[in-house]
Formats: sequence, C-alpha cells, structure tokens
Amino acid sequence: MHTLSQVKSGELKGIKKLSLSENLTEFPIEILLLADSLEVLDLSRNKLSSLPPEIIQLTKLKIIFASDNHFTELPEVLGQFAELEMIGFKANQIKHVPENALPMKLRWLILTDNQIEQLPSSLGERPLLQKLALAGNQLTSLPSTMSQARNLELIRISANKLTEFPEQLFHLPKLAWLAFAGNPFTESILDFETVPEIKSSSYRLGDVLGQGASGVISKAEWLKDQHRFPEQIAVKVFKGDVTSDGYPIDELNARLKVGNHPNLVESLAQVNEPNDLALIMNLIPPHYKNLGLPPTLASCTRDTFTKGFTLTQPEIDKIVNQMTNVFEHLHRHFVCHGDLYAHNTLVDDDANIIFGDFGAATMYHMLTEQQRDKIKQIEQRALNYFIEDLQSIRKKA
Repeated sequence: MHTLSQVKSGELKGIKKLSLSENLTEFPIEILLLADSLEVLDLSRNKLSSLPPEIIQLTKLKIIFASDNHFTELPEVLGQFAELEMIGFKANQIKHVPENALPMKLRWLILTDNQIEQLPSSLGERPLLQKLALAGNQLTSLPSTMSQARNLELIRISANKLTEFPEQLFHLPKLAWLAFAGNPFTESILDFETVPEIKSSSYRLGDVLGQGASGVISKAEWLKDQHRFPEQIAVKVFKGDVTSDGYPIDELNARLKVGNHPNLVESLAQVNEPNDLALIMNLIPPHYKNLGLPPTLASCTRDTFTKGFTLTQPEIDKIVNQMTNVFEHLHRHFVCHGDLYAHNTLVDDDANIIFGDFGAATMYHMLTEQQRDKIKQIEQRALNYFIEDLQSIRKKA
C-alpha cells in the first residue's frame, strides 16, 4: 500500500502499480505524474464517486480497481483507454453502465455486488472478453449481444433477478465456468435427502484451516459427546453477504444435494440458524496439499502451479480418472460446480484427490432436458481445460 504523500513527493516516479486507500473523496490529480509508467491502479476502499476526464492521461493503464467506493455509475471515461484490460468496481452502488464505458481491449470485468438492472449491448461486442463477474446485482436479463462474446470463458450471474436462463450463453464456444444460482428461475422445492441439523453450540471452533469468498473453515471440537459423528471435524461458517459467486445458502444446498463421494469432503451435518449458517465436515488428512494455484491477472481464467511442480503421466491419468468420476457424480445430481479447477483440488503423494469449494455451484434440475445437456457440456469444457493444465506440468522423460 502506498500513500498520497509519496505520490506528491515524487518518490514513486516510475512505478508500475499504485495502491491508495486513504478515505479519498476525490481522485488525486497528482497520480497523473505517474503517466509514463503506471499500468495498475488500485483505488479500492475509498469514498470516490467519480473519475476526472484527465485520468485518460494514464495511457499505459491496463488494470483499474475501485471496489468498495461510492460510485453510482461506471465512469464513462474508462471506455476511452486504449490499453485497459481489467476493470474491478465491486461493492459500490452502481446502477448504470453507460454504453461507451467499456474499453475495446476489455478482458476481465468485475461488477459484483452493485445495483445494476441492465447492461449495455456493447458488453457483448468486446471481442477479448474472457471473465465476467456480475453476481449480486438486479439484472433481469443479459444483452442479446452476449452471443457474440466468443472468447468468454467464465461468467458469474448468481444472485440476480433473472427469470429465465440466458440462452445466448449456450452459443459461446469457450464458456467453461458458469455460476447462476440465486435467481428466480432457479428457485424450486428442494427434494433431496440432507444431513442432520445441529446447533452451533454443539462445538467450539479452533484453528483456521482456510478461507475464501463465502466463508471460513476451521478445525473444531465437540463440546459434548457426539457418537454419531467422527471426533475430528472441520466446520465451514458461511458469511452472510453475497460473494463473487453468489449466496452462501445456494452453496450449502448444492453441496448437500450432491451427497457424498470418495473424492469429495464428506458432509456430516449442517447449522441453519438465523445468524449462523455452517457445514460440518470430515477433517481432511494433513498430507493433502493443493494441486494448483488460482489464476493470476495474466492467466485470467487458467490455473497456475507452484514453480517446479510436475506430475508423471500415470499420476495425471489417475487424477483425471478421479475428477471425471466426480464430474459425472455431480451432473447425475444436476449440480454444476462452476469452479472445476486444480486450485480447488487437494492431492496426496499417491495422486489421490479431494475436490471442494462449492461457492459457485448451481442446482439445475429445474431446467429443461435440452438446457441440462448444454449446462453439462459447458462444464465438460472446464474438465477439458483441467486436463490441459495438468498436461502442461507433465514430467518430461
């Protein structure tokens, strides 16, 4: 994190990435002094509501973040940037996205958790668009031009007001990662067997094992004997707010709907109290490690891996066979995982995997048979990309 005083003093001359969070109410014009070098500008967690026309002087800018501010409109000036590829305006109060606010080189757009009711037709006319995060808005439809977004690979449209599945998405040849839960058209009576409900007072949370957009996973211990459950457990406590993938309750329901499988973390019980939503699970053995790392700003939609990490072809084959079995299990239960990635997969030294993170999962049993088939085809692409990524780290003979 940098300071405005550093910018004003000239101390940051030549810098490529600038992060400022100082309760700013106006764009600091001094940032323009960095125009010769600045490529990434992060103004998140301020009180900004507009950007000045002069910002276009930042001719090398490729990425801009302005999440957690007070914008009610996506600034139209953004559309004038020649090199701008990534825009992140999450958690503002944006209601309007002007037709000309989207730059021609746009690859990645994040407008999660705003108040957008309608998107411009220009969104589908950005040929490089790969990643689109729109969860937690007020959208009732998507532009018909979205059928032209031929390079789109990932989209999040959960927690909106869509009354039917946007059919134009079925025409996208590269779409692989899709989340659409929490819309009126996905509402249905839940008719699957679930795990027992228990009270949050039954256990005590311990060390944090991991956390993501939707919640925190911790080790836990029972406060009284629970003979029907294993002694060692993990508990995921869900956050109450909408996440980049959608509503936590949709994640919980999707996870419970698929039931258990040898390559999924076993679900044991749930907590569904007014201010406490949690899933109790088997504790994963400590010798399991992450198979991959999340995509970077550069890789956009594709996983990355620890430098030097490789797998033999037999190990890849074993992992792929297990993941294919998980994939078929999910879709037999009409659940689209939405985030089929190596970074959501744990692996041990014998190439046994445990797959998790259902934050983007969507139940789709309420769709027509033809739509169901197309949803499965979309996630089949994610499985194909997963296999490609593993082959990219194959140990050479």
